Amino acid sequence: MTAFLFQATIYLLAMVIAVPLATRAGMGSVLGYLCAGILIGPVLGLAGSDVTGLQHFAEFGVVMMLFLIGLELEPRALWAMRDKLIGLGGLQVVATTTAVTAIMLAFHLEFATALALGMIFSLSSTAIVLQTMNEKRLLQTEGGRSAFAVLLTQDIAVIPMLAILPLLALPGARAVARAEAGGTHPALVFVDHLPGWGVTLLTLAVVAFIIGAGHYLVRPLFRFVHMAHLREINTAMALMIVVGIASLMNLVGLSPALGTFLAGVVLADSEFRHELESDIEPFKGLLLGLFFITVGAGIEFSVITERPFQIAGLVILLVALKAGILWLLATVFRLRGPDRMLFTLSLAQAGEFGFVLVSFAVGQRILPPQIAEKVLVVIALSMLITPALFIVQEKLSKRMRPAARSADEIDDPQPIIVAGIGRFGQVVNRMVTMSGFRTTVLDTDLKTIQLMRTFGFKGYYGDPTRPDLLAAAGIAKAKVLVVSLDDRNSATRLVAYARQIRPDIHIVARARDREHVFELYRAGANDIVREMFDSSLRAGRYVLENVGLSEFEAAELEKLYFKMDRAALRELAPYWKPGVPLSENADYIHRAREMNAELEAAIMERFSHQPDAAETEAETAEAAIKGKE
Repeated sequence: MTAFLFQATIYLLAMVIAVPLATRAGMGSVLGYLCAGILIGPVLGLAGSDVTGLQHFAEFGVVMMLFLIGLELEPRALWAMRDKLIGLGGLQVVATTTAVTAIMLAFHLEFATALALGMIFSLSSTAIVLQTMNEKRLLQTEGGRSAFAVLLTQDIAVIPMLAILPLLALPGARAVARAEAGGTHPALVFVDHLPGWGVTLLTLAVVAFIIGAGHYLVRPLFRFVHMAHLREINTAMALMIVVGIASLMNLVGLSPALGTFLAGVVLADSEFRHELESDIEPFKGLLLGLFFITVGAGIEFSVITERPFQIAGLVILLVALKAGILWLLATVFRLRGPDRMLFTLSLAQAGEFGFVLVSFAVGQRILPPQIAEKVLVVIALSMLITPALFIVQEKLSKRMRPAARSADEIDDPQPIIVAGIGRFGQVVNRMVTMSGFRTTVLDTDLKTIQLMRTFGFKGYYGDPTRPDLLAAAGIAKAKVLVVSLDDRNSATRLVAYARQIRPDIHIVARARDREHVFELYRAGANDIVREMFDSSLRAGRYVLENVGLSEFEAAELEKLYFKMDRAALRELAPYWKPGVPLSENADYIHRAREMNAELEAAIMERFSHQPDAAETEAETAEAAIKGKE
């Protein structure tokens, strides 16, 4: 027990130190786990003697991950994405598998081994790529959406790969693996003696059983358990589903990941989907992290030191081959410029599911252990260089961007200038123009301007922060300037410049957060709107209406909170210090905590006793604060 607790402490300590550092460095959590495993394994030798046994236990995190992926994939959503999933994603998997298989055959490997390697290397890292794209806000680009479709196809393709691998195993290979693992269950003995096609038929039968059980057994059982209204029983039910299906698949010698994935898809449109996700997610995260740590701890660095040039060559060959195939597919599917570069380099590495397939292929005696060691190292190294691939992509994309187009000539300036026509600016502009007023719209996004013109709204391409463009837009005579630029620094500069040249113009500005409010206030904006504030107030009012308050009471509370929050912002403005984060501004924090308590007390006391006078009380408080100023 003492040794077990010590090892558990080592692994958990490695997690909580290495993963946050890797995430802050932009490497992603998966690379953090791998680095933690490398540190406590090959480097410090603290991983313990039974890394392989621990890895088999941690593989259950992959099983849970596939279950959660299945829960996210409603059959109707998959059908709606069929063009990109089957076309772009399917071609990538097939083309990469074929190319790698051909190369491996050229190196005189057996067909089963070559095909297994082709499937393993056709996959990319879903965890690293999606996390990096989210951090860099690239998922909304055409290249990002296409990469997501390919990653989704790859995740789904893992399932048929796990079903195909037994067909590649030599007769009796599974029996040998079972004997070494100590498997003596009668069902296992029966499965071990089945031919490859028999295993596949058995797989289909078990799949049919899982689908039927998901539709007709799991849902009634979940409703019965839900009657207890105990969170721990619901969690036990969720774990029972995953563990039970995994045990059934293991019992007949099949992949537990296949069964749990299908169960997730079957339950994707059930009313218990979100509860299942919340119950399984913590277990999945810990076990998956442990799995990647054990992979890192189990990497044989002697393989690298013995043949460094060979390993480096294999990594370069893999990345180059996948990049070439991805570039060709991007060209065929008409991705251009930066989108094609993003699609190509973001998916050019191997993926975490490759570790799972390697482990499964070794168990099926398809991959010899000496080849598996090299494959694991190549997969890990290709994932480790993924941040570098994104850096290369970013630099190349900047070079590939077309030369900046000159700004449009503004031939009809109006008294209202709208700088920035994103989601926020569109609503403002539409409301103003439909009220009978005309605007001059400026934006640096040419596609957005062209789209506006398609729907009959006039707009001009150009950078609103440029003095010459503002002059052409009629800033000298304009009555109102609406600043709704996405870039907060550009918005602040525009407000400051407009206030400098036109002290009398009324400036309405969008703020990203409280700190941006203070920046815009100091720059000279008259009305400042936090982009999420009003919608959050409406949501809060709906909550109050549904917990016992009348519509009138909820609306009055909303007005009271709005007025007092605005007054509080004005009082906090002098405490704000440019360049100093709010979390490090002691005076600001002290006054904010005092005002939060005052605001809560005022709302609770004043409104509970005099609901009809709420607005009057708020106006009195606001006037008092103005008096202090």
